[in-house]
Amino acid sequence: MITHVVLFKLKDRSREAVEVTKQVLLNMRGRIPELLDIEVGSDQLHSERSFDIALITHHESWAGLDAYQVHPVHAEVGVHMKQVLERSVSVDYET
Repeated sequence: MITHVVLFKLKDRSREAVEVTKQVLLNMRGRIPELLDIEVGSDQLHSERSFDIALITHHESWAGLDAYQVHPVHAEVGVHMKQVLERSVSVDYET
C-alpha cells in the first residue's frame, strides 16, 4: 500500500476558501480507479507553522500512484490548486 500525503498552504486562508478547496479535492473520490481512499482535513490550530489542508490518499502500488498523478480528474484539480496555492509539501511512503 502506498500512502501519499500533501499539505497545502493557500493564498486565501479564509474558512470559505479552505472549504471550497477541500471540496475540489474530495470530488476526486470515486472518479479515479487507482485512488483507493482519500481523506481531506483542514487545520484547526492556525499556528504560524500550520498548513491549511492535509490530503491523504492511498494507492495499491507505485504504479497506481503514478496513474493517479496523470489522471484527467487529478489534472482538473491541479488547475484549481495552481490558482489558490501558496505552497505545498508532500511525502510518499510504502506500508
